[in-house]
Amino acid sequence: MSTIESITLVLALVYSISLLYWSKQKWGAALCGALLMAALVISLHWPLFVGLGLSLLLLPLFNKFQPALAQGGVVNGQRVKGNKANQLKEMIRHALALSMMLVGVQFAINAAMLKAEITPWLVRPDIGDAFLPIAGGIELKAILGLGLWDQNHPAAAVMLVVVLLTGLLCKRAFCGWACPLGLAGDYLYSLRKRFIKQELAPPAWLDWILRMIKYLLLAALVLLVFTMPLASIPHYLDGYYHKVADLKMALFFLSPTAISLMCFSLILAIAAWKRQGFCRYICPYGALLGLVSFLSPFKIRRTTEQCLIEGKGMKCDKCTRACPANIIVHTQTTIRSDECQACMNCISACPKKEALHFSTRWGMVMSYRGLAVLVLMLLFMIPLWAYVGGFWHSETPTEIRMMLIQHLNSIGH
Repeated sequence: MSTIESITLVLALVYSISLLYWSKQKWGAALCGALLMAALVISLHWPLFVGLGLSLLLLPLFNKFQPALAQGGVVNGQRVKGNKANQLKEMIRHALALSMMLVGVQFAINAAMLKAEITPWLVRPDIGDAFLPIAGGIELKAILGLGLWDQNHPAAAVMLVVVLLTGLLCKRAFCGWACPLGLAGDYLYSLRKRFIKQELAPPAWLDWILRMIKYLLLAALVLLVFTMPLASIPHYLDGYYHKVADLKMALFFLSPTAISLMCFSLILAIAAWKRQGFCRYICPYGALLGLVSFLSPFKIRRTTEQCLIEGKGMKCDKCTRACPANIIVHTQTTIRSDECQACMNCISACPKKEALHFSTRWGMVMSYRGLAVLVLMLLFMIPLWAYVGGFWHSETPTEIRMMLIQHLNSIGH
C-alpha cells in the first residue's frame, strides 16, 4: 500500500471516528478506533502510522468543524448557516477526488519510470485496480468457483465487493457521496449553465431510452465475465494481458484512437448537457448499483402525516425540485427509484424535518452523518483489513511489468 493510499485511508477513518464521537456514538467510535489500531499494529506499515500522526495533528481542525456537522448545526447555542448535509457531502467528495488525482499522478510516474526501464522509486498504487471492474468480476468468479485468489490485481475484487456493499446497504450512496466522476460531471454541468442557462431536459420518452444505455453497457460487461469458462480463468489470470491490465487501461485513455476521442467528446457533452448526465445515461457502475440498491433496506421515505401536502393541505414540491436525479419525491411514500443516490438533498430541502427520512420499513432512521460514516467505513476499513490479510497488494514483480510495458501495444487477451 503506497504512502498516498495509506495516509488517505487513515485520515478518512479517523475522520469517521471523530464524526461518530461528535454524533454521541461513542461506543461506535471506540469500536472503529479499536479496529483501526489493531490493523496498524498487525501490519506495522509505516505510512499508515504517518497517516495516523497527520490525523492527530489535524484533529483540532476536525474538532472545530465536527460539532456543527454532527450536532444538528448548533454549536455553543449558535446555529451554523448552510446546508449541513451538503457541506459534509461536498467535503467528502472533494477530498476523495483530490486523493484520486494524487493517486493518478503517482500511477503515471510509476508507469513512466517502468517505460524508461528505471526501477521506480515511487510504488504503484493498488487502488488503481478499482478501475478494473471486469478484472474484479473475473476474480470474484475465480474465488467463488475455484477458490482461487488472484495475485496480480487483488484490489480489483476487493473494491468491487466494497462498491456492491455500499449499494446493498445504502442505495447508490457511493455515486452521491464518493464517486469522483460524478463530481467532475457536476462541474461540467455548472460550467455549461454559466453560458447556456436553459435546462435542456430531454422529453420523458427519450430520457427513458437514454437511461437504458448504461444497462446495455452493464449487460455487455457482465456477459464478458459470465461467458468466460471457469477452466480458462487460471490461464487468464496468469497471462500477460491481466498482469498489465491497469497499464492497458491507462494506454486506452492516454493514447486514444479517433473513435475513442469521439466517444469521450460525446460523454463530456452529455455530462455538460444534463445534470448527472454521465451517471444517468452512461455509467455501468451506476447501473449495477441501481439494480443492487433495490435490495437496500434503507430508502427515502415520506411520512404523509407530517408532510405539508397532506398534513396542512399546502402545495409543496421542494424535495422534488432539490433532487438532482429528477425523481418525483413529493407524491411518493417510498422512493424505490434506481436513480436515487441517497444524496439527502430532498431531506435537506424539506421544510418539515419529520416528513422525509432515509430509513428502513421497520422505522430505523439513518442520518446524513450516519450515512457518511457508513460509506467511509466501507470504502476504507475493508481495504485496510484486506491489506492486513494479504489480499490487497499486487505480487506482480516490477521486472515483469517493466518488460511487458515495452510491448504493451502488442499484448492481447
